[in-house]
Amino acid sequence: MVVDSFTQWFGSDPVVHGLVGGLVIALLNLLGASLVFVWRNPSDRAMDGALGFAAGVMLAASFTSLIIPGIETYSNGNPLPVLFGIALGAAFLDRSDVLVPHAHYLLSGRRRTDAANPGENLPVEDERLAGVVLFILAITLHNMPEGLAVGVGFGSGDLATAIPLMLAIGIQNIPEGLAVSVAAINAGLDKRFYAVFAGIRSGVVEIPLAVLGAYAVQTVSALLPYAMGFAAGAMLFVIMDEIVPETHLKGHERVATLGTILGAIVMLYLDISLG
Repeated sequence: MVVDSFTQWFGSDPVVHGLVGGLVIALLNLLGASLVFVWRNPSDRAMDGALGFAAGVMLAASFTSLIIPGIETYSNGNPLPVLFGIALGAAFLDRSDVLVPHAHYLLSGRRRTDAANPGENLPVEDERLAGVVLFILAITLHNMPEGLAVGVGFGSGDLATAIPLMLAIGIQNIPEGLAVSVAAINAGLDKRFYAVFAGIRSGVVEIPLAVLGAYAVQTVSALLPYAMGFAAGAMLFVIMDEIVPETHLKGHERVATLGTILGAIVMLYLDISLG
């Protein structure tokens, strides 16, 4: 029923579907960023639980919508293309983090040192501004596999898998958008400006990558299992390297863990009920 309604509204072109998917996840990121207008000062406990939920959704989606379909459906049971893609996606994010330092500094409130002079702390004002710039760059980088994953999902032509994946990534974009808005506001940026900027930033990255992902796998179908693995590997890297450590810094590990389990349950329900 959901699949039929989707094709009725948006036609049957997978590239158009990728565009729609990119718009949906970007708008949900904007929604999350805009929550600072009504939830002005979320507690660390609440944010860790929300980010844990986002991690659980992404974790389940990586397997149910990318890895398992990639192996079973698009590489005829041969796991090697998907596994190669997973390794490549994780390696890409790992190397990218060398260029864009980790985002933990701003959220955790730890001091950051000047990369050119490792032994010297930056002035507090400059440190906060530099921290928020690095944080925005890091989150923008980590939005890339999300947009690609949605595009690849729709490019596969399997709407029963692609729609739950789009919803899963969109749902996890809400707490992520809120988290980056809170961090930016704590660093001194105006919340109205940043809420709008967050949506534009997300859309600039996620929408074209969703379209590109759908177009690429439609044009070169042999790329599909590799692309699905790449998107999954990149998302798994973000979960384990950024979200999980961040949610375990301030003594709310149990809340974050329960949030992760809840997120996985929600994603599994979406996958079964919409698939």
